Amino acid sequence: MESLLQQINDHKLAIAAFTANNTDEVEQFRIKWLGTKGLVKAIMGEMRNVPNDQKKEFGQILNEFKLFAEARFQALQDQFAGASTTSTGKSAQDLSLPGDAVSVGSRHPLTLVRNEMVAIFKRLGFSVAEGPEIEDDWHNFGAMNLPEDHPARDMQDTFYIKKPEDGNGPTWLLRTHTSSVQARVMENQKPPIRVICPGRVYRNETISARAHCFFHQVEGLYIDENVSFADLKQTLYFFVQEMFGKDVKVRFRPSYFPFTEPSAEMDISCLICEGKGCNICKHTGWVEILGSGMVHPKVLENFGIDSNKYTGFAFGMGVERITQLKYQVNDLRLYSQNDVRFLKQFTGVV
Repeated sequence: MESLLQQINDHKLAIAAFTANNTDEVEQFRIKWLGTKGLVKAIMGEMRNVPNDQKKEFGQILNEFKLFAEARFQALQDQFAGASTTSTGKSAQDLSLPGDAVSVGSRHPLTLVRNEMVAIFKRLGFSVAEGPEIEDDWHNFGAMNLPEDHPARDMQDTFYIKKPEDGNGPTWLLRTHTSSVQARVMENQKPPIRVICPGRVYRNETISARAHCFFHQVEGLYIDENVSFADLKQTLYFFVQEMFGKDVKVRFRPSYFPFTEPSAEMDISCLICEGKGCNICKHTGWVEILGSGMVHPKVLENFGIDSNKYTGFAFGMGVERITQLKYQVNDLRLYSQNDVRFLKQFTGVV
């Protein structure tokens, strides 16, 4: 067994004396000593020739030898950690090249447009108001002149969360419009009131390229003495020209909303086909972007506001529709699919 001990000592001296100039030589060391056909494994195989009464002693010696070789290999690896070198010892990286650009994120297109919309109305003196997305039936419907038996409730498919079993207490739901925020503002603030209410809303609709079960709105409310429909029109004219440019055409159409009277929908000339007709404007050359009207006197009275003294207007529009026109997005589902290829198109957009 003395010859085996001498062989182990010689190998230790060779391992300790080994030096490497690059990672290729470190790999050669691993193959020679620690590989499947390396010298360490060959020495360990000599264990079968050791007498049984000496196996414990030699087992410890062989294990120390293996750990010694592994420690030396680890030290050689640490020597070249983080460095990429060639067999000649020179760096494989050209440090004179410019660095890789750092990938940065960007705001979501809906956030970009919402911020722009808010900024436009702020220039007209509107402040921002927010409210809960889980709302009670009164603030979402009742206060907006939609009692329980009102047929206009069929216009909105609602996600109901909880209805009282005995008929007592509020019914809770996911808000179907940010008009509920306007209700809370009128509940806690006396005229004059001039607010816009951005936020997410929910309706139980089939998801398609033109509709989704959740979307975003920006609604506005202005209540004061002597507010007229002319004030509403000029406010919306200003918004459209600031958002889409001075050349966009505008038209109003009579409509119906339970919380405004009179009511109107506003169309603009299609920016995608420039009024020539396409699938977005249904080949009419016009795209509806918002609903508006004078606040119904009953809504004012629901919050103790004198409808003989005060008048007001309200409007509401979908952020997705405005974004669709501004950036010519033809599928609403793209906004919520988190496709990086889609979102990267808005990198650098302020």
